[in-house]
Amino acid sequence: MKSTVTPADGLRRRLVVAGASSMAILTTATTAARAQQPAPAKAVRLIVPYPAGGGTDALARTIAPELAETLGQPVIIDNRPGANGIIGSDAVARSKPDGSTFLLTIASHTINPLLYTKLPYDNDNDLVPVTLVAEYPFVLVVHPALPVKTAKEFIALARKRKGEVTYASSGNGSGPHLGMELLAAMADIDLIHVPYKGASPATADLLGGQVQAMLNNFLASASLIRAGRLRPLAVTSLKRSAAMPELPTLAESALPGFEVNGWYGLFAPRGTTPATLNAMQEAVAKAMRRPAVAQRLSGDGAVAVTNTPDAFAKFLRADSDKWAKVIKRAKLTPETL
Repeated sequence: MKSTVTPADGLRRRLVVAGASSMAILTTATTAARAQQPAPAKAVRLIVPYPAGGGTDALARTIAPELAETLGQPVIIDNRPGANGIIGSDAVARSKPDGSTFLLTIASHTINPLLYTKLPYDNDNDLVPVTLVAEYPFVLVVHPALPVKTAKEFIALARKRKGEVTYASSGNGSGPHLGMELLAAMADIDLIHVPYKGASPATADLLGGQVQAMLNNFLASASLIRAGRLRPLAVTSLKRSAAMPELPTLAESALPGFEVNGWYGLFAPRGTTPATLNAMQEAVAKAMRRPAVAQRLSGDGAVAVTNTPDAFAKFLRADSDKWAKVIKRAKLTPETL
């Protein structure tokens, strides 16, 4: 049987060929664009400005293998603890902006310029935002020997033992420090602050009974809570945490309106190219979508959150404004730390 080719058939064939050619060009262009992604030329150093064993370190070690797989280079965790994150941050600020050095830090990054008159680096000019990584509430924990089981009982005890109840923090001006200062101001109690060079040594002394209380994150304290070695009283978010939904918030149990949350974020030295920042942001976003990472975070009270460098910069400005109000309310100055 003869087939008849009409002018319409010819037109359809030309459109198909043209479409296939366009797809081939698009595929080639996409492949070329991917090939031009600024992958690091050497191992990536992820500086954590806190000791090994703390929440920031735990997150870094969770995402490092995922980042290494995406970037095609080893990711080395470099702990540089001390001075509430200032030492590690300064190390990144002084690094070459070649895409091989990044800083994984916490809310202290926006707090330090509000409390310290002189920093060895400029927050706004020497370090640039890459992406927000995760957010989390703190949990108020006490040594089991302290005779309190609720936040109200803790506040009542502090009023009874005025100036005797001690609390640890991961450093002067850290989120846990300011969170406890806000708690003390709102509850009208006096507490003794004992700062440490990170959450890990602070937690160690809390476990040993050298201090009595602490605001910590779930990443660092969840396993100790489950083992009964620390007693949780409340969480600092406005809503209960999915990691421990039976635990009330400070706002609902003792201090209406109380809210203090922490975050993890990634930064790079000033001068790092926008293409490199975007490539690292995409690598982090991919890592945070992995089920194993998401499960680890949610199980410990944190929520994976990634955004663009510009969106993270906007977040940082809002966070700085929030902490400035907390500092003013708690009447903190560099001289009082």
